[in-house]
Amino acid sequence: MSGNQLFNFGRRYIHILSPMWSGTSQLNKNSEEALRKILESKFPLAKNITVSDISGGCGSMYEIFVETKEFKGLSTIKQHRLITETLKSEIKSMHGLRIHTVSV
Repeated sequence: MSGNQLFNFGRRYIHILSPMWSGTSQLNKNSEEALRKILESKFPLAKNITVSDISGGCGSMYEIFVETKEFKGLSTIKQHRLITETLKSEIKSMHGLRIHTVSV
C-alpha cells in the first residue's frame, strides 16, 4: 500500500496521511499549560486554575476548574460564559469542554 492511497467511505475520500489519521490535526495546538496561562492572565486573582486534557492526549476535550474571587456575585452561567469568552478562539478547535467554577 502506498502512502498516497485514498480510502472511500461512502462519498467521502480520506487520504491516509490526513490529520484525522495521523494525529497531527489542528487540535494539538492547544495544551493544558497554554490554556491555563490564558486563564491566569484573565483571572489574576484566581486561587486555583486547573486544566486537564480528558481526550486521551489528542487535545480535543478539556476539563477546566477555576476558583477565584472574580466570580463573586455571578451566577454559574455567567462564570462559565467568562471562561468560554476567554477561550473563544481555542474552543473552535475542540470537541468538548467541561467547566467547573467556584467563587471564593
